[in-house]
Amino acid sequence: MKKMILKDKQKNIILCCLSIFIACIMLFPIYWIVVSSFKTNTEIFASPPTFIPKEFTLSSYTAQFEGKSSILVTFGNSCKVAFISMILSCALAIPAGYGLARFKMRGKKSFIMIFLVTQMLPVALILTPMFMVYKNLHLLDTLWAPILSDATISVPFVVLILRTYFLALPRELEDSARIDGCNTFTAFTKIMLPISYPGLIMTAAFSFLYAWGDLAYSLTFITSPEKRTMTASIYNFMGKYGIQWNSIMAYGVLLVLPVVLVFIFLQKYIIGGLTNGAVKG
Repeated sequence: MKKMILKDKQKNIILCCLSIFIACIMLFPIYWIVVSSFKTNTEIFASPPTFIPKEFTLSSYTAQFEGKSSILVTFGNSCKVAFISMILSCALAIPAGYGLARFKMRGKKSFIMIFLVTQMLPVALILTPMFMVYKNLHLLDTLWAPILSDATISVPFVVLILRTYFLALPRELEDSARIDGCNTFTAFTKIMLPISYPGLIMTAAFSFLYAWGDLAYSLTFITSPEKRTMTASIYNFMGKYGIQWNSIMAYGVLLVLPVVLVFIFLQKYIIGGLTNGAVKG
């Protein structure tokens, strides 16, 4: 018995050490980005490389707040695009996911298959049709172009995730609500939505993060530097006289920081939404 316990302890220690080693390998690029943001351009390309800055500088961070396309402007644009796109996606996808989960309709399987196919389409394939549509609607060089594009792409994903989540919820709750006098709409809004908040938060977070990290739409549909989002404005540091690598690293740190905060504060809901929605398909 003692030998078995010792073997289990040794196995756990080996697995923990292996996990730490793998985590260090996976997190090293993030560490290198953060460290390089405090270096000068000369030190970034020094040989052998320095793992701790010899010349600690904040100039790459202070430079982000200068000019018309400062990080405060691009951060505001990214927040507008991400939040409005998230609201549009959830407003359209939540009722659609609930309807596909609860109601019988003709062609439902084909409808779901279409949603699956849209997730496989590459962004480059739909850029030109969207560009022509936005040109006719006079939406080019406005924030509405990336907002509508991000919402259009994230809606099918949110519908598919929420459909499986609603399928996992007991139908008896709706039946009890109807017995108490609720119709389908009130049962949905007063009973099903409150108990579905982990799935709703999870899908809202993914919609927000998708719009936050979008590059193709913002770069294609917006030409004015002061209207671009953070992801598209990173090209401001790539000029004809060279690339400001330390500024790019600092910009990358500030760009990733909101994503990290979202996962830190919402990880319980994201994990809960994914696991609860995996019960039925």
